[in-house]
Amino acid sequence: MLTSENEAVRRLVAGIAPDQVLDVTDPESWIGLDIRVRELAWQCPELFHSKASPSGRRLRWSPDASPPTVTWARKPVDAELALALCHPDGRIREAALGHAKERPALLALVVIRCADWAGPVRDRARAILAEAPPYRLAAHAALILRVGGRSRGGFTQNLLTGALRSGPAVQVEALLDSSDRATARLAHRVAVERRLLSMARLARIAGRHHDVVVQDLCAEAAVAALGEGTFEEFADVVVPLLGSRQPRVRSAGVTALRRSGRHDDAEPFLTDRSAVVRACARWVLRQGGTDPAPLYRALCADPAGRPAAAVGLGECGTPEDADRIRALLTHPVPGVRACSVAGLRALDAVRVDDVRPLLDDPSAAVVRQATAALLPWADRIPQQLLCELLAEDRPRHQRVAAIRLLRAVGVHVQL
Repeated sequence: MLTSENEAVRRLVAGIAPDQVLDVTDPESWIGLDIRVRELAWQCPELFHSKASPSGRRLRWSPDASPPTVTWARKPVDAELALALCHPDGRIREAALGHAKERPALLALVVIRCADWAGPVRDRARAILAEAPPYRLAAHAALILRVGGRSRGGFTQNLLTGALRSGPAVQVEALLDSSDRATARLAHRVAVERRLLSMARLARIAGRHHDVVVQDLCAEAAVAALGEGTFEEFADVVVPLLGSRQPRVRSAGVTALRRSGRHDDAEPFLTDRSAVVRACARWVLRQGGTDPAPLYRALCADPAGRPAAAVGLGECGTPEDADRIRALLTHPVPGVRACSVAGLRALDAVRVDDVRPLLDDPSAAVVRQATAALLPWADRIPQQLLCELLAEDRPRHQRVAAIRLLRAVGVHVQL
């Protein structure tokens, strides 16, 4: 809301139009208004029924009529109608809906009333919303999806989804870049279902979008539509996926290499920083008839440029490879030391005496891996050694490691 919620309601009571009081593009503004009007109506009834109030002067309620009726002395302005649509009395809300059909600016409150607890109010609001043009529904997509999460909100969500699935493609296109996460997800899901996006565009979205659900959706759709390995498709689809910073997107790109017939191109991803990507790379190479274990062993001979070779060998090697990995625990490159500990953990070949010295390592990544490897055997580490790591002149990552290991044996200390 542009002002405080209480002040916004008071300004509406004074007759100021909603678009001057609320951020009408923010669904939370409308939801907050609906809640605050009800609260103030109970706390300060004179605010809505005083003679100085526009709503009190023009709103007429005849409770003795059969059935009770709510009328206006003359056509209500938007501010009055907005208050009436949020009023705690269901009869007033229902009467206000009779005027809301002619007020597109208040369609957001009609959306909220579609999940109203009162059946007559809910039914009337749904009838109005069902007649709204699809572009108006799309304009309130974020609010509709929030209301759709309520116990009676399924109608609005289904209405919006149906409108996007059958409406003009331009409406779906307009929602793809929405800043609202739920709206962007729905728009991409409908776009994929309707095949509105090319493979190349799907791959670009997967590689750059900030939301992991959209990334997965577009990456899977791009790979599913990939043909039998033309160079153009490889360049337009697989390359953007492989270049993504997101592991799940890269793994989709690596998997697509098999469909493109480029099994050998998976070899660089054997040492990816993500375990998921490494696993996909090994699978693609095996599908092409290549065993990844010998490749890992060769890389471990000089792992400085590709430190994850040690952990990759641990993930697919044999117990006989433990000594090869253990020899890298003293490698001058911190990344190699960290990955070698992770590789020993993957092989279930951790030896306390070999890994314990790494608790003094200047690299935080190495100490984290060493701590994780030693936690099951924390009782075999001298507590005096761990207490020395708690000294104030020690780096913070070493002190944190000592606390974790001490707590593992029941000694509770604070950093």
